[in-house]
Amino acid sequence: MAGNSFGTIFRLTTFGESHGSAIGGIIDGCPAGLEIDFDAIQSELDRRKPGQSQLTTSRKETDRVEWLSGIFEGRTTGTPIGFQIQNSDSKSTDYDHLKSAYRPSHADYTYDAKYGFRDHRGGGRSSARETACRVVAGGIARQLLATEGIRACAYVDRVQNIAMKGAPQFYPRSIVDQASVRCPDMHVAQAMEKRILEVRTQGDTLGGSVVAVLSGVPAGWGEPVFDKLQAVLAHAMWSLPAVKAMEIGSGIEGSHMVGTKHNDIWVQQDDKKAHTQTNHSGGIQGGISNGEDIVLRIAFKPVSTVMHPQPSIDQEGNAVEVVGKGRHDPCVLPRAVPLVEAMAMLVLVDAWLKNRTVRLS
Repeated sequence: MAGNSFGTIFRLTTFGESHGSAIGGIIDGCPAGLEIDFDAIQSELDRRKPGQSQLTTSRKETDRVEWLSGIFEGRTTGTPIGFQIQNSDSKSTDYDHLKSAYRPSHADYTYDAKYGFRDHRGGGRSSARETACRVVAGGIARQLLATEGIRACAYVDRVQNIAMKGAPQFYPRSIVDQASVRCPDMHVAQAMEKRILEVRTQGDTLGGSVVAVLSGVPAGWGEPVFDKLQAVLAHAMWSLPAVKAMEIGSGIEGSHMVGTKHNDIWVQQDDKKAHTQTNHSGGIQGGISNGEDIVLRIAFKPVSTVMHPQPSIDQEGNAVEVVGKGRHDPCVLPRAVPLVEAMAMLVLVDAWLKNRTVRLS
């Protein structure tokens, strides 16, 4: 099975399934000597883990990381960092009725089409359970980038048709995490949470979008042509489960503008650096960072598992009725926030390390 690794210099490979004994990963390319804040990484995982509020699945996982290699006396050694996280609360019997049935909008049929075999327990390898490994690696990447003054902020800006107003901006985590839905506008957050709980009681699900603002990225990161910074960010974000769209800067709205209104005019400010008066480009031009905040918006579909009977077929092509069982999120957005931040950090740490190889100073 290909496609289990991400990154070029700082490279993460993950393993494991939703209902296997454990999930985990190997991180290659992390520079030696970084003092790891283990509590900070656990804090990242706590933001992603299930069972943290009424808005998420009731599955209970502590998501405690077991470090296997690459760290000695609290510092990275420069060798591969191996880690694993035990699966302690899987209930595989919840999926017995799906051994041969194809759930609507899941990866059941496509895995069968590719491999001729699938692990039906919780989606197996296609489960969002795998993303915990990305959060671990993203936590290390975040600590590396912090030495360069680079920060990431993500938050929920829309649930279905309930949305924040105003331009995206950087919010401290303490503000984002005030509400369970991880929307920094408390009035909007309350409406979002009410809608999610209403839909949950109806046995249905919701989608929406997450905004990410990446601050402190200097000009000059990213590779022209095929590996443009926005292209790698798109690769990262689209690799997350349930993602259906990504915008950068003005996004689709910018396509309705004329060039004289959309162009970001260059000026020199008091810090003697070039800046733009606007940021329709979203911090990237020509595939290379321009020193402004990098602004992304990522759209997530409604969770595919609904608690309503739906028609489908089985492996033999027979008509069947599929009913969702088990423990599932009514909306992925609150738990998607740390995933978006983690993938952004993995992209930026790789870009930083690449950039160090092309300049002598």
